Amino acid sequence: MSAYAAENRLRRWFTGEEHTNMKLTIPSNAEKILHILEENGYEAYVVGGCVRDSILGRNPNDWDITTSASPQQVKELFQRTVDTGLQHGTVTVLMDKEGYEVTTYRVDGDYEDGRHPKQVMFTSSLEEDLKRRDFTINAMAYHPERGLVDLFHGMEDMEHKIVRCVGDPMERFHEDALRILRAVRFSAQLGFTIEEKTKAGIQALAPNLKCVSAERIQTELVKLLVSPHPDYLRVAYETGITREFLPEFDACMETEQNTPHHCYTVGEHILHGLLLVRPDKVLRLTMLLHDIAKPVMRKTDENGRDHFKMHAPEGEKMAKSILRRLKFDNDTISKVSRLIKRRTVANEACDAGRVLVNDKPAKASTNVKEGDTITIAFGNKDVKVEVLSVQEVVRKDEARELFRYL
Repeated sequence: MSAYAAENRLRRWFTGEEHTNMKLTIPSNAEKILHILEENGYEAYVVGGCVRDSILGRNPNDWDITTSASPQQVKELFQRTVDTGLQHGTVTVLMDKEGYEVTTYRVDGDYEDGRHPKQVMFTSSLEEDLKRRDFTINAMAYHPERGLVDLFHGMEDMEHKIVRCVGDPMERFHEDALRILRAVRFSAQLGFTIEEKTKAGIQALAPNLKCVSAERIQTELVKLLVSPHPDYLRVAYETGITREFLPEFDACMETEQNTPHHCYTVGEHILHGLLLVRPDKVLRLTMLLHDIAKPVMRKTDENGRDHFKMHAPEGEKMAKSILRRLKFDNDTISKVSRLIKRRTVANEACDAGRVLVNDKPAKASTNVKEGDTITIAFGNKDVKVEVLSVQEVVRKDEARELFRYL
């Protein structure tokens, strides 16, 4: 479904034209689970992100189900189940090699560790279950026969493209501090703005992110970076989020570049660059970190001009340290640091005038096309090639086919 069609459908539902009789397409196995639960006397709905994404015309990654049945009752109704989180009421039902998380309606007790409730109480009330969820756009439930259950105006917030907490933002963020970063991530994925009270709660409680594991922060950061709006990382800076897990980026946002070649701070330069890179984890992490050392390497001459000599090799070291701190895997760390290093080599060669494109001095950012010639000076010897093809992605063993020696 196109974004235009999804927006028109959303507007019709919001104005009441289709609200009560709306139909979402859900997987046959998810519908089968709903039917089995219902025919045995229990309520059941698909819930959360799958409902949100279906309304917006996006393809849900997962289909979660909420029900009045207890975990034990769910296990008795289905042949193949996995005890995913019985203490929180969740059982995964396996059908045709796919898993569907089925969670009992519940009310959460006090949160003492900023993530897990001290006590979970099962309830027969769908309203009580939806009330504990993070954002209004994620607090909607759907049943093929009964339609949409939207008790907290999630449809209205989607119509106005707003991310808003369910109830009191301070309570929601105290329950799980990761929701602070998730709010920005959802806004980046959907192109939504964060509602003012929700944003105020983020600013007040951002320091609580110190209590969140690096692995969980990493997951949200990557989702934000590969979203359609990676530059929304700016919101994370403005609300004090990045200060807690990526203070090096804050330093970039606050570092001017007084040179003829730059009109932005280092951080704004990074944010604009993120929009120019395709949504690949490694490439966008590289863009995020490629100038990360500029604030610490900045020198200003007597004319007021800034210089950032040796920022690239220092940036390679800092990038490795940051990625390790955020618990990235070794393969990602290796690829990102290698790209930053190779960019350094290319920059140095171009700055020294050792690279020509069509016999004219080239910058590392110079675009090339089929038919162009590239000349590289290696000591006393020049190597000249003709560009045969330009590809965004190519295997190492296929790179030889992109050029020919002259």
